[in-house]
Parts: sequence; structure tokens; C-alpha cells
Amino acid sequence: MQKIYNPERSTWSELLKRPTQTVADIENVVLNVFDGVKIEGDRAIDRYTQKFDKVTLDAIVVSSEEIQEAKNLVNNELKEAIVLAKSNIEVFHAAQKTEKVSVETINGVSCWQEKRPIEKVGLYIPGGTAPLFSTILMLAVPANIAGCKEIVLCSPPNTEGKINPAILYTAALCGVTKIFKVGGIQAIAGMTFGTETIPQVYKIFGPGNQFVTVAKQLATKFGVAIDMPAGPSELLVVADDTANASFVASDLLSQAEHGKDSQVILVSTSKKLMKEVEIEVTNQCSVLPRKEIAEAAIANSKLIYVENDTEALELINEYGPEHFIVCVADQDFYVDNISNAGSVFIGNYTPESAGDYASGTNHTLPTNGYAKQYSGVNLDSFMKSMTFQKLSEEGIKSIGKAIEIMAEAEGLQAHKNAVTLRLNSLEK
Repeated sequence: MQKIYNPERSTWSELLKRPTQTVADIENVVLNVFDGVKIEGDRAIDRYTQKFDKVTLDAIVVSSEEIQEAKNLVNNELKEAIVLAKSNIEVFHAAQKTEKVSVETINGVSCWQEKRPIEKVGLYIPGGTAPLFSTILMLAVPANIAGCKEIVLCSPPNTEGKINPAILYTAALCGVTKIFKVGGIQAIAGMTFGTETIPQVYKIFGPGNQFVTVAKQLATKFGVAIDMPAGPSELLVVADDTANASFVASDLLSQAEHGKDSQVILVSTSKKLMKEVEIEVTNQCSVLPRKEIAEAAIANSKLIYVENDTEALELINEYGPEHFIVCVADQDFYVDNISNAGSVFIGNYTPESAGDYASGTNHTLPTNGYAKQYSGVNLDSFMKSMTFQKLSEEGIKSIGKAIEIMAEAEGLQAHKNAVTLRLNSLEK
């Protein structure tokens, strides 16, 4: 890991760059796939699955027999863990429900807001080197609580044409309505345009590599909403001498093992702790099954020393981490003043893994600095807020004159007339 001491503020922008390709580097590849799927539908899906996933499939729809087989392959211990996590996620997201907001703004004018579910949602679940069945819990559980009618899931097949059993078991457990063996750009394109087999959806959720991230961003050009630009995983830990170096190192590695393009950062006011963490990272990484991936990510990562908590917080807010772990004596300073972070983990006994799996919070979070303007996935991500208004005779009298004046000032005579006719009718 690169070590930086007291970086000048003028260098922060360069120092905090993510190890990602620009959209321009990827966009042409994504657009080609989008064009193919838009024109050819399933034929293009099959072609890109052969090209990118190295497998030819007889069918991309997961059958009920395959789901049953998957249920039998998942051991009971894992099933119990998934059920526990699902329960906690349900509790936390159900608590986010809000009642109708209703108010009379002036005599005779009633306004209210109600929430409605997004009818059709698409979930993208990475398979690849790490089958993220936990992400199904994070997306399908709130989708069901929200009341989404159609929940479509796409996940890449392996070279044998199968999806990981834990993904299928979790999808069935969480009420996913349709599952497809489609990954990467072609999955996002399929849910964007719809094909002979894959339904078109209104909003796409889920993390992925840089190609999936760009594909989701491009999907918005075709009338499909997305949760957020969620790309390669990242984590920032702030720690001082009260932190446990082995814990900190384990948290850094927990994100580093996600992918070679992941990034982890330690910001510390203790040079001693930085040295201890560096040693622990080397020792713990050496025995990881995903050592090669973690080492590549660590090469993109940094240990940054700053003099005090105030400077540390300013740097962290500038970075806007996806995951932010606070292991310092003055926890409240960071918790009360952090502005830009996807999810915050507080104290030596709160690993980022807790949020990834079973604490109840959602792990689908903004990356690449988007925590400055995006929230992580929550119940409202699957809802739309609709406003209503109803005016009585007294109501139109209360605000009618103001509407007429404002409409005329904007040169919109028909707007004014819509009110004038009603006011005149009440004078008869």
C-alpha cells in the first residue's frame, strides 16, 4: 500500500482518484451490445453470452426444476444464515414505511402525498468470482415490502450453464418472479429494452463491474431508471491508537478481495498504527484464497497520515467513501459530521461485513464518490411519491386570483382561463 504523510490539500483530488477506467474507455463496447440486443433480442443475448461467459445455453430462463435442485444443494447451515439475514433486513426496511402526508394548505385546498411501488424492477446479481447471493436479500426483500409486482433477476451462468445454487435458493426465498441466466452488459440491455424472453423493467438495481456500471448509466438514456452508479467496491477506515490493527487490516482486505479494481484506504492520526496495519495486511493477505485479487486491489490502495481529526474528516468528505469505518476515540466527531458516505460502521466491533450480510442495513451503496449526491438502496428506492390535490368551491376562491395573476404574468392565457371560468361559474 502506498503511504502518504500530511498531503497538501491541493493534491487531494489526485491522491483520492479511483482506479477506474473512464466512461469513454468503456462506452463503445457497451453501446455495441445495447444496439445488438435492441435489434436482435434473444439472438444477441445468446451471442454475447457465448462471447463473454464462454457458454452456449439451451434456454436462458431458470426452470422450477433448477430452483428445486438448487434448494437441495444449499446446506442447512447456510440456509439458516440466509434466513437470519433476511429477517433483519426485513425488520430494518419495513421500519422505513411512511404514512400518507396530508395537509390543508389554505381554506378549501387539500394536498396529500402517497407512495406507490414501482411495478417492474430488474435486479442484477454478479456471479463471476463471487456469487453475491446476499445482494438478492438487499434488493428483493425491500422490493417485496414495497409491493413491486414483477421482480426480474439476471445473473451470469458459469461455463456449465448454471447459476450458483445459493443465488437460486435466495431468489426463490425472496419472491423473485423470473430468473434469467444472463450477465454483464447484455443483462442490463435485456432489461432495458426487453427481448422475446426477458421482460422490460422500469428500474434496474444491483452492483457490477465497470462495464455493468456504464451499461446502467446508458440505460437511463432509454427511459429506464437505475438505483445509482454502483461500481467497484471501496472502503475507507479512519483509525487512531485506540483501534485494533488486525481488525483494521481485516476490514481493508474484506473489500480488497471483491475485485482487482476495488480500492481501500486507511486515514490515520497515528504513524504507529499505520505501520502495524501494513504488517497485518501483508500477513493476513498471504493466506487468503483470493490472495491474487486482494493484492491487486491493495496496489491501488493507500495509507494516509494526517495530523488531526478535523483534517481527516475533511479529506474523508472529499473522498465520499462507499463504506466508512470509524475506529477512533472520538467517534461522535466523525459520526456527527460526516456528510459523504454510503454507510457508516462505528467502533472496533462493527466490521463492514456486518452490513454486507446480516445487520439489516442495505449493502447496495454509491461508489466512485457518488455518496456526495446518492443514497444507498432503501425502501423508497422501490417506491414513487405521488401528489394529490383537491379544491372545493372555497378552495378555488382562496387561490384562484393568485393563479390568474401568475399565469397572465407568464403569458399563459389558457392557464388563466381554466381558473377564470370556474370563478365566473361560482358568481352565477
